[in-house]
Amino acid sequence: MKPNLRIGVVYDFRNPPDSGIDNQSFYGEIMEQVVWLDGLGIDLIWFTEHHFVDDGYLPSWIPVATAMAARTKHVRFSSDISILPLYQPVRLAEDLAVADNLSGGRMEIGIGLGYVPWDFDGYGIPVKQRVSHTDEGLEILTRCFAGERFSYTGKRYQARDVIIKPGYVQPGGPPLWVAASSAAGARRAARFNANLLPQGPFDTTIQVWRDELSASGRDPEGYRIGIIKSCFVTGDRDRDWPAIRAAERRRMEYYAGAFQAAGRGAPPDQDRERISQNWVVGNADHCVDELGAYIREYGITDLVTWAVPPGLRPGDVRASLEQFATDVAPRLRAL
Repeated sequence: MKPNLRIGVVYDFRNPPDSGIDNQSFYGEIMEQVVWLDGLGIDLIWFTEHHFVDDGYLPSWIPVATAMAARTKHVRFSSDISILPLYQPVRLAEDLAVADNLSGGRMEIGIGLGYVPWDFDGYGIPVKQRVSHTDEGLEILTRCFAGERFSYTGKRYQARDVIIKPGYVQPGGPPLWVAASSAAGARRAARFNANLLPQGPFDTTIQVWRDELSASGRDPEGYRIGIIKSCFVTGDRDRDWPAIRAAERRRMEYYAGAFQAAGRGAPPDQDRERISQNWVVGNADHCVDELGAYIREYGITDLVTWAVPPGLRPGDVRASLEQFATDVAPRLRAL
C-alpha cells in the first residue's frame, strides 16, 4: 500500500553577513514560523547541513529539531541530508534516541556521503574515505536502531557491547532515509532497507532502488521517496518572484563553488539529467497542477519546499507559505 503524501518545508538557516539581523534573532524568527506552520497543518520540517560557511549554514540540526519539537505537536523532523561520515555513529544514535523521546517519536534521519572538501577538512577526515565511513556508519546506526546489544569491528569504527538507552519511542528507531545521486547510492539505500532521497537521474536512483527492493522480495510501494521541490505561491509573479529569484541565486552560488571544489561538474540547477528541483511559481491552481504532475511522475511521497532562501526573512515568505500550507498542500494530499 502506497504511503500517504506528506508536505513540508526545509531550512538551512543561512543568514548572510549583510542581512541586517543577528543569528540569534534569525533563529528565533524561524522558530516562530515553524510553530505557526505546525498550526497550519504542515507535516514535515527538514534541515540541510554544511559546515564552516560564512553565512552560518546550519551545521547541527538535531538540537534545532529538539527545540522545535518542544513547541510543536504535529510536524515530524528529518534531514536532507546529515553528512554521515562526519558523525560518530553510536553518538548519533544516542542523540537521536534522546530527541525521539523529547519529540514524542517525531524524529527521522536522512543521510548521505557528503562531498564538500572543507566539510571534511574541518573534521580531519579524507574525502576519499567517505564511502567506507558511510557504509560502516549505516551498519552501526541500523544496529543501534534495532534496540539489541551488539559489537562491531570495521575498518573505520569499532563498537563493543552497545545498546542504546534510552530506547527509541518509535519501534526500530527513527525512520531512515538514504540519499542517492547514482546507482551505487540507490543500491546502498535498498541494502539498508531505507527510504530514498533521490538526487540524480530517475533511471539511476529511483528505478535502481525500486528494482533492488523488488529483487529481494520487498514491495517498493511500502517505502517513501522524498525530495526538495520548491514552490512559491503568488498571484503576481512579476511583483513577488524577483526577490525570491535573487535569494535562490544566492543560495545556489554556494553549491556552484562546492561542486567545483569537489570536481563534480555542474551544480544541481544546471544538471539536465537530474530529476528537476527547480522552483514552481504561480497561483495556487498552477502550483497544484505542476506539483501534482511531478508527484505522480516520480512517485513522490514526501515533498518539501525551501522555506527561507538566504538573504530573506521568514516574514518575506509568510504569504506564500500560508497559501502553500492551507490551499496547495491539502489539495495535493487529496489527489
